[in-house]
Amino acid sequence: MAAQDEKYMQTALRLAQRGLGSVEPNPAVGVVLVKANQVIGKGWHREFGGPHAEINALEDCKKLAVNPQGATMYVTLEPCCHQGKTAPCADAIINARLAKVVVATIDPSEHANGAGLEQLRSAGIEVQTGVCETEARLLNAPFMKFTATGKCWVILKWAQSIDGKVAWADKTDGGRWISGRQSREDVHKLRQRAAAVLVGINTVLADDPLLTARPDKGKQPTRVVLDSHLRIPLDCKLLATAKEAPVLVVTSAETARTDPQKQDQITGRGAEVLACPAVDRSNLYYLLDELSNRGITQLLVEGGPTVIASFLKERLADQIIVYITPKVLGAAGSVGISPPMAELTDSFDLYHVDTKQFGEDIRLSGLSKQALDEILRGSGGQKADC
Repeated sequence: MAAQDEKYMQTALRLAQRGLGSVEPNPAVGVVLVKANQVIGKGWHREFGGPHAEINALEDCKKLAVNPQGATMYVTLEPCCHQGKTAPCADAIINARLAKVVVATIDPSEHANGAGLEQLRSAGIEVQTGVCETEARLLNAPFMKFTATGKCWVILKWAQSIDGKVAWADKTDGGRWISGRQSREDVHKLRQRAAAVLVGINTVLADDPLLTARPDKGKQPTRVVLDSHLRIPLDCKLLATAKEAPVLVVTSAETARTDPQKQDQITGRGAEVLACPAVDRSNLYYLLDELSNRGITQLLVEGGPTVIASFLKERLADQIIVYITPKVLGAAGSVGISPPMAELTDSFDLYHVDTKQFGEDIRLSGLSKQALDEILRGSGGQKADC
């Protein structure tokens, strides 16, 4: 029976993945309904504010003219039991008279944390937990960290050549990007998941980026610029679109005090200026606390080598994503990612490393040990993995 449970939960996890990029800051959830060893309904959380996966799966049964009474539900996250943007899923499950609910992992949120499961048990429904638990927690890693710690999930992302160079400032090689089209499309999917995207002022001055997620699915990440001296050009694309997608310019308290005119010009274009005690690596903690307090659950750092190295040195990365392209740039018009990383005094390992090919590029993704511990805290850990 354990193998069959894992098979159905794996299907539910694949369904849940379809919601990534559309449901944040909510978790991605998938559901499979099984009766007499036959799948009678499927569903996943499709978009933020829309019906949850459990409701969509029950509706799928109706479309197929199948009565779900007595069925078993496989769901990747504990069903909710509180009234939010939608009605409680636990009530719908009870009303459908299901016999059993198999849950991958408990929802650690304050309003859940096992309460939904207790409601199901009180209604006479058999409940089983821990099937593919690790995989389910990894799927919603940013949600798991934020609900457990109140801190945002930090992703460091960059593209590099085989010899460790990033096409960041000088475009003498004739190309604007070092990575291929498919890799860049994948980056837009990362932006769709993130609540904020961060770069340094040098990236703005060199590339004049938009930093929006394309295609536009109706919500855009807050675009954050580290700019200690308010050098951001008033005619840059970020400020030109600040009223369409939020822009937060992070500067030093001293600059904000001594250059109020530039600050007014920036805010006049629709952006916000945040004055920090200092904008350097020692105060990234202050910035992350501020973003977390604003409800930013996931931060994508797309800065240049210096910004990336600052986050790495302070051990603030939860996840690292690197796109490696089959090019050797040598010293021709490129800035090496290695020099700023040479400041790191200690090595560290990545866990749950995943590689995927995008055209000719290879994407390498892995988690820090601290992030992995936070995700799995209170769970069955590796023993519960599929």
